[in-house]
Amino acid sequence: MHLDSKQFIRALSAGALVALSALPQNIVAQTSEHVVSSADLQKATVDATQTRQQNLGALNQFFSSEKAQKALQSAKINPERVKSAVAGLNDAELAQLAAKANKAQSDFAAGSIDNHDLLIILVCIAALILIIVAVH
Repeated sequence: MHLDSKQFIRALSAGALVALSALPQNIVAQTSEHVVSSADLQKATVDATQTRQQNLGALNQFFSSEKAQKALQSAKINPERVKSAVAGLNDAELAQLAAKANKAQSDFAAGSIDNHDLLIILVCIAALILIIVAVH
């Protein structure tokens, strides 16, 4: 039995069509559900950038206060070095430290902690930032 090229191509095409028709339709549908639009990607990028800027602002404000400047100087930590190191943190580290700084400020404002405790927290956060940046 001899097969010529036309019969081979026909048989191959028929086999491919049978295989495609045997695939469940939901497999094809699932691939289109995972596509993310460029508008969604752009919105997520803008949101992440805004969150990062807010966290940077919160930490810079925390370290710019007069009490923070005095505490850092008394611990022999350069405040400018801390501020520049903050920018080198990744988003997760930045969010975590900003949350701690905001909590410390709100606890201080509410009277839950005193000046001494706030200064200790501030120096610990500054030291942690410098260590994280040094490790990277």
